[in-house]
Amino acid sequence: MSAGESTSSLTDTSRGRGWVRGAAVTSDGWPVPFAVVTVIDAAGAQIGGTSVGGDGTFLVEDLPEGPATVITSAVGHTPAARPLAGSGDIGRVVLTRSGALSLPAPGRWDIDPVHSRIAASAFHLGITKVHGRLRSFTGAIEMGADLAGTRVHAAIDPASVDTDDDTRDAHLRAGDFLDVVAFPRIDFTSTVITGHTPDHWTMSGDLVLKGVRNTVDLDVVYHGAGPDLWGGERAGFYATTQLSRDDFDIRWNQSVIAGIFAVGRTLRIEIDIEAVRAA
Repeated sequence: MSAGESTSSLTDTSRGRGWVRGAAVTSDGWPVPFAVVTVIDAAGAQIGGTSVGGDGTFLVEDLPEGPATVITSAVGHTPAARPLAGSGDIGRVVLTRSGALSLPAPGRWDIDPVHSRIAASAFHLGITKVHGRLRSFTGAIEMGADLAGTRVHAAIDPASVDTDDDTRDAHLRAGDFLDVVAFPRIDFTSTVITGHTPDHWTMSGDLVLKGVRNTVDLDVVYHGAGPDLWGGERAGFYATTQLSRDDFDIRWNQSVIAGIFAVGRTLRIEIDIEAVRAA
């Protein structure tokens, strides 16, 4: 059973009393260590509560039997309520930023490559993951008055791929994979950015990889914007997406066992971006 899957229907008669366990996390999975958990019964009366630990986890014990609601709240975040039918683990409770979170100021924001990261992972032999990074990239965010008027562009050097293995990296740069001599740049240009909550967006755009253009959707978490130590302004973002190698004509594979390939066809992409407002 996955970490985020609710098991609230479980019961534990060995404890003699009810209990509930879970974890308070942000939209991108970080713990919210200052959250508070309150449990109320069907009449709205408080029957239990606690503060979460430093890792975001919590455990409320000695709850009376019967249906209840678990409310998790934190300053600056929208409270989340989960029904509880009996003792159990309700998994990850995602707390989204409240409406006080403001967009970065309109204008150009340049990606700071020193404090940003583009990472990719793929399964190896179907049993474990290989992780790598694209270390050289540039880009900018042209912030509009709202998300509808905002555009993002990034250019990535595929020759900067780094998986901590020189032999593997040389193969990734060759014609079987990225073919960096023939296609020395990867480009992404956003087309539409849709806001779901103040800190959770979907960014759709055109990705050109190995000469093939496809539309991709990035799941974006906006961390906020504010002043830095040097008199400037910075904004932070985290984005994820999944790409199929087949969609970009990267079809090399070595079948080790029937149905199992040396390198998985699906790439998981994780992106951390820190952008600096242009002077």
